[in-house]
Amino acid sequence: MSDEDNDRYRAPALDKGLDILELLAGVDGGLTQAEIAKRLGRSPNEFYRMLDRLVRRGYVTRIDGDRFSLTLKLFGLAQLHAPPRRLASFAVPVMRELAEASRQANQLVVFDRGNPVVIAQQEAPGYWGISIRVGSRIGLFDTGSGHVLLAFRAPPERARMIAEHLGDGDADGRVTPEFLARLDLIRARGYETMPSAQTAGVVNLSAPVLGADGTAIAALTVPYITLINAPTAPDIAATTRLVVEATARLSDMTGAGFTSEDAP
Repeated sequence: MSDEDNDRYRAPALDKGLDILELLAGVDGGLTQAEIAKRLGRSPNEFYRMLDRLVRRGYVTRIDGDRFSLTLKLFGLAQLHAPPRRLASFAVPVMRELAEASRQANQLVVFDRGNPVVIAQQEAPGYWGISIRVGSRIGLFDTGSGHVLLAFRAPPERARMIAEHLGDGDADGRVTPEFLARLDLIRARGYETMPSAQTAGVVNLSAPVLGADGTAIAALTVPYITLINAPTAPDIAATTRLVVEATARLSDMTGAGFTSEDAP
């Protein structure tokens, strides 16, 4: 296509919006409207309406009052494309083996547009198990999967995930020093174990599937229940080891082909 054809089919407003998104994608800490204009060589007034629309549509958020930063919405949209399907296809055989070895159900979870979302589910092999439907959106602060997804993200990404989850809500009541210390502990030991906040008698055992850059692209979780009628089933400590081993295998399988850019 010639330069003349390129000019004929230009869409200035779209170009302006894409310029903003591409610029913010390479900046930590966000930029003010004036800084965006300066870097793009334009007048600040040219970007007021565009920034307003990007904020209203959820692609950009305001931080510290006058700075603009990307949300994770673009990553969430990417989850509708090949990476999550490819990840699930890698994971299903490992999840099946985990269910057989542990006698428990398990699920694979990614972060998508403000919430952890179940993208694959493996039933328990026996009569009893806790199942969550594929596509279910679960809590970020009160689930093992949510904790793991936060723990294995860099602080700026973690902050964006929390902001997107809360929307206009106040994070102060959730993001306490104790909560951040728990995330540090999870990262140090490599997994989370916590009583379910939704179902009595269930303990969530969660570990990260890591991309090539060491960032969590997914969490694998066993909602562990004590099987009284299956005395030879692995106990909670043994099941935790099985979960960690399964995620290590998945990390090896996906690490060469996935990075945090493939995750939401």
